Formats: sequence, C-alpha cells, structure tokens
Amino acid sequence: MWLWYRTYGYFSNLGRLTSLVQRKTQTSTYWQEQFSVNADDIEHLYSLLLERNQPQSTDSLALTVVQRHCQLEEMAIRAELQRGTLYQPRDSYQVGDQLVFPRFDYAAATVTGQRPGHNPQYGDFSVLQVEFEANGGVSEFVAEFAHPHPLNLEAGQSLAEAEGLASPQELYELYTTHIHSKLLAALKSNEEFINFRGLWSLKGLLVPIHDGHLNIAEAVIDIGDKPLPVEAFLGDLDLPADIPTETQVLSMNFALDADERFENVGPKGEVLWYLRRLEPPKVTQVPLHLHSAGLPFDLEPFDNELRRLVGELDDEMTDPVHMRPPLSDAESAVVTLNYPHRRAGTLPIIPKTDPFFPEADDHHVRITFVDKRSGDQMPGWVVSEGKYVFGLGQWYAQNQLPAGAYISLYATDDPLTTMVDYQPVRLKREWIRVAIYKSGKLNFQLLKQPITCEYDDLMVIGVNDPDAIDTYWSSAEQQAKPLSNLLRQIFPELAKLNPQGAVHAKTLYSAVNVVRRCPPGPIFHELSTKASFIPMGHGYWTYDASIEA
Repeated sequence: MWLWYRTYGYFSNLGRLTSLVQRKTQTSTYWQEQFSVNADDIEHLYSLLLERNQPQSTDSLALTVVQRHCQLEEMAIRAELQRGTLYQPRDSYQVGDQLVFPRFDYAAATVTGQRPGHNPQYGDFSVLQVEFEANGGVSEFVAEFAHPHPLNLEAGQSLAEAEGLASPQELYELYTTHIHSKLLAALKSNEEFINFRGLWSLKGLLVPIHDGHLNIAEAVIDIGDKPLPVEAFLGDLDLPADIPTETQVLSMNFALDADERFENVGPKGEVLWYLRRLEPPKVTQVPLHLHSAGLPFDLEPFDNELRRLVGELDDEMTDPVHMRPPLSDAESAVVTLNYPHRRAGTLPIIPKTDPFFPEADDHHVRITFVDKRSGDQMPGWVVSEGKYVFGLGQWYAQNQLPAGAYISLYATDDPLTTMVDYQPVRLKREWIRVAIYKSGKLNFQLLKQPITCEYDDLMVIGVNDPDAIDTYWSSAEQQAKPLSNLLRQIFPELAKLNPQGAVHAKTLYSAVNVVRRCPPGPIFHELSTKASFIPMGHGYWTYDASIEA
C-alpha cells in the first residue's frame, strides 16, 4: 500500500502527459474564431507573387497562409525545444538536466532530484523531481521506463508525427470557408493585388493593355462571330515576349472585363469573350412571355391528380421539389412546349433538361443547338438565372411546331453543344384549339391546322394572330386582372369545345399561358379552392357560374 501512495504522484503526472495539448493551429477555435490575415501575411504573399511571377489561385494563396501560420508555430516550438532536452519516459536523466515537456505546452523544467521507483505492474524505473521555470512548482515523472508509451518517439519519428498533426492541406480543407473569407477581405482591401475569376497577381506585374489591344480583340471576335478565349487572339496582340503567358492572359482578361464592349459568356470555370452588341435582347433581358407574377399557392387542397400534374408539366416556374426527379445519366429528354416558350423561342431549364445545358460562369453562356435531322447548327444561349435557353424561335417556325409539341434533347460529347429534335408526322390538317383575339375579346375555337409533329393532345394550342395576342398580353388591364377572373373568362371558352363541357387541368394551364405567364400551381389552386369549379375525375373539371366563388 505504501508503494502505491509513493508512486501515485508521478504515475498521475504520466497520465496527464499522455493527454494531448493541441497546438493552436490544430484547433477549430483558431481557424474559425482567432485566425486573421495580418500585414506580415500580406507581405509574404506579395513576395511570393513577385518571386513566382505568374498568377496564383485563391486556393494557392490561402494554403500558403495556412502553411505560414503552421510554420510560425513550429518555429516557436523549436525555440522552446532549444531550451532543453525533449522529455521521453524511456530515457535516463541527471540532476541539473534541462527538460522540455511538449504535453505541458512545451514548458521548461530542471531536474532537481532522482530516486529509484518500483511498481508491481511495471517493475523498476527511476523517479525524477523536476522544477518548472514558469511557476517554480515541483512534480515527479518517471524515467528509464522500459515499457511502450505514447510520449516516446520511434526511430526517425518527428515530434509532429508523434502528435498526429493534421497537415496544412488538411487544415485548409477543413476550414476553407473561414480562411477564404478572411483572405479575400484582406486582399480586396489592398490596391496592390488584382483578381480575375479567382486568379491573383500584383498590379505592377500586369502587362499594360491599351485601346489598340482591345480593338484587335473586338475585331477578331466580330469576324469569327463566336466567343473566344484570350489565348485565341493573344498572338495578334504583340505583347512583350518576356512576360509569362499566364500573366499576359490575366492582364488581357482583366482589361476585357473592365471594358463594356465585352462579356464573358463561357460556362462555369471557363472564360470565353463575346461582344455585347452581338447578343440578342432576349438573352440580356427576360422575354416578355416568360415574365411571371409568381403567385403563391398551397398544395394542401390539391387532389392526387393535380399533384401529379404539377410535377409533370415542364414549367421552370414550378419549385423543383414538386417536379419529377430526372433520370440519372439520361442521354435524352422530352419536353412539352408551352405557348410562352414557343412564342419566345426558348426552352425551360428544369430538373430533366438541366443536365443538357452548361451553367453560366456569369449571367449567360453561348451554346450551339444542332438539328438532329438536318445537322444544321443554331446559336443558343443558356440564361441560368432566368431558367431558360434561347435560340429556337426560327427552328420552331421552320418546322411549324405548335405549343404542345414534344421537343427532344440529346447530349453530345461537347458540353457546349446540344442536339434538338421533334417527333415528325406526315403533314396533315387536324382539329385543334386555336386562340383568337378580335375586337377586344379573347375566344377559343376548334379549327383545322397544319400539323407536322406529335403533340400532347391536352396541351396543343394554336394562335391565329400572335401579334394581336401580344397586344392583349401587354395590356395593363389584362395583367392587372385577378387570376380567378381570367379563369372564369377562359374556362367557358374551352368548355364549349367539349360536348361534356369539361376541361382538363392541363388544357386550362396551356390556355391561360397564351395570354399570361403562370405556372400550374396557382391555376390548380384556384380550381381546388373555388366552389364554382367542380372536379369530374381524371384531371377534368366543369364550371358553374351560378355558384359563388
């Protein structure tokens, strides 16, 4: 019993030493709360850019800062280790030796005494009395301890390895968000640093770009009539040959980005320059027919059929969570064309079409449509923010495709090229719904129209005079009319075309969108909550004008 009490103190200290005291750079608290980019860090990055003489990414600079902070802490630790010998339980020591204890935050202590020790479990060893410099306290620790212990370094093992430290790369990956925000704020507040799409350099390292260089770039793009990277016309600019190519590219990109004549129309992660004056207006501004008031609605009163239809209709204004998930790795997709997209010459970006179009690096990206039948190429534009793709108006007209037509998309090996097709049939005339606006009144009739393709019978709709419909669409009176009033105007017109007086919900959606852009949700909400609309099953409804709303 006496031996247990005699040895308790130094075995207790041994246990305390075994628990790791982390370096500050190994903690989340440091990177998330204490870390800052100081003036010395900025000076270090400045010297780095000068030395390398080529642009560096944000990731590269951030990792450099992390490495620097870790190295500074390592240097501080090494300075502490120079004050004495690293304590390891297996080694032997003499009175007067200076020791450093890593697990006590590298505190230094002097061996003031030594005596034999014994424990039934561990056998014989030595017991050191050491006095710490910081507080003058005396503690006991084992020495000449012949058993394995975490505090003993293996042959060739560094202190960092023994501590199981995360590397600077691992620390950066763990705390990227916090490190990035601090670094970007510091760099952007310093006028010496310039940035383009995540590449950094020093203002003094850039190649001077004058109007002549910009005019050459404009001419090359204009003649080719297609977006180009800087590398495509760099050779025409006669920039100094002793300047690294990467710096020449960054200099030109930086200058083009500041010139209003040019716009980056490349996909995410790729810079392709085009001329703003060559861009169609429907790319820079959402087309009239795709504007929506975004009316609120509640799915709760919908029956199962309406819930299914909300997810089935190809409308970019519908929240993707309500839409059918796309097939994984699909090489093709079929979209039912509604009137607003038919009139605007566009297609919606929805979950099932999104994989066929690249995301814009900026506002929009230039792509190429290829007619699957003829092989003809057509310029197209992906407007990610607007959730539409523009460039098919002439193709729709040439092939006489009505609203309700099935449009097929096919992936190609080129992410900037998408193949389009429709399902052709032998030209014939069929009875379909046609919207007619005349003498200030909108009505619908069944008329024979030339048909060249397969279509959704519930969605198909023709327009005898698109310009007249546009006039009605643009009228303030029509746009101010409550949706419920618009449904009460359109529903009877559609009902008269059916012997049973019933109208399918998809047909009502298609007809409403001839005169006002509206996703299916608000329309179906009116059907579900107004007593004058009566469900007949399978998506069909009737209307009783005598019933109060």
